[in-house]
Amino acid sequence: MSDEHRGAPNAVVVGAGLAGLACALDLGRAGRRVALLEASDGVGGRMRTDRRDGFLLDRGFQVFNTSYPQVKQRLRLQSLRLRPFTAGVIAHTPRGPVRLADPTREPGAAGALLPGRVFSARDLAALAALTAQDAVLPASVAGRRRDVPTSAALTRAGVSDAVIAEILRPFLSGVFLEDRLETSARFFHLVWRSMVRGSLCLPAEGIGAVPAQLADGLPDGVLRLGTPVAEITDTGVLLEDGREVPARTVVVATGPTAATRLLPDLTVPDTRTVTTYYHASDGTPMAEPTLMVDSTGAILNTCVLSEVAPTYAPPGTGLISTSVLGTDRPGRAEAVLRRLAELYGTDTSGWRQVAARTVEGALPAMLPPWPLSRTTRLGPGRYVCGDHRATGSVQGALASGARAAREVHADLEQRR
Repeated sequence: MSDEHRGAPNAVVVGAGLAGLACALDLGRAGRRVALLEASDGVGGRMRTDRRDGFLLDRGFQVFNTSYPQVKQRLRLQSLRLRPFTAGVIAHTPRGPVRLADPTREPGAAGALLPGRVFSARDLAALAALTAQDAVLPASVAGRRRDVPTSAALTRAGVSDAVIAEILRPFLSGVFLEDRLETSARFFHLVWRSMVRGSLCLPAEGIGAVPAQLADGLPDGVLRLGTPVAEITDTGVLLEDGREVPARTVVVATGPTAATRLLPDLTVPDTRTVTTYYHASDGTPMAEPTLMVDSTGAILNTCVLSEVAPTYAPPGTGLISTSVLGTDRPGRAEAVLRRLAELYGTDTSGWRQVAARTVEGALPAMLPPWPLSRTTRLGPGRYVCGDHRATGSVQGALASGARAAREVHADLEQRR
């Protein structure tokens, strides 16, 4: 008996992160019956928010960029009650803290961009040309560039070694989750473009509100939480509890590690790991929603989340987020707190650590030459999607899920 007659799903999507949600939504809109299976107790994958003692704790420091095409297409931004970061950063350099901001959005910061204040005239011209090009040219141009590491692309653009080392490397290390700027310049240009064209924000109810809104658009019965998949079979998927879900088409929309467990022949990139420490303070150590970066590399970045979105902390309490590369090894939390005292210029001995979140596989290692998108087809009835198949971003995950849905739908039409 055919799938159509017995009511089995046309496709099973494994994993309810952004890619899986986009894939399931698009397949459903195309008239396909879908089962979206998620091992955990909620949607979002790495993009989730926990509530603890009145705090909102995202699983790792995250920001939401409003300029992504998939975001504009899929989400009701007003419903997310977005709260913006300052359109700039404070970079702690060997010469002291330097405040840099987009003068079109933060006019009061324009003075720092006068030649000789922070940047030389040559650096200003190089950065202005790079920024203008990325802002104006279509995003598809990035995919046609000859790919090199970001460090090489910045040097070729005419940016000095000092500006790269003291400002751009510290800032981009927090974006790429690596401190050598070896990430694909193709991806860098897309990131730079998105920052120029959009705003960096946080939803009032935490970053988990983004996948939650997507999940709200699924028909009843499509999403099945707490349903881990043990293996893919010839006839569908086998769940860990021994039940089977029949389907001729299976889309694996998990992270790379879980994807290789289900698809042993799959080749995936290495990944980056990051740890985020959350501290609570009496009051706020900095009364503005600005990201700080550190040229010493002791931390990637830090900000007062409760200044971005007051809903992140109980009234009268500051919530400080600080990220570092790698894991939470012994003694690291104490070293981070000491560095925060220097960066914020305050006594941090009374700060209370609320949580430490280590995110393994937080981003794919996007080394050049990095394809900005690739097919999701692996074989007859087998597909894989996620940011590791596109770019390590909200846009990349959603676009990869959308591509999987298009390819699945086209193949089902051809099969029919």
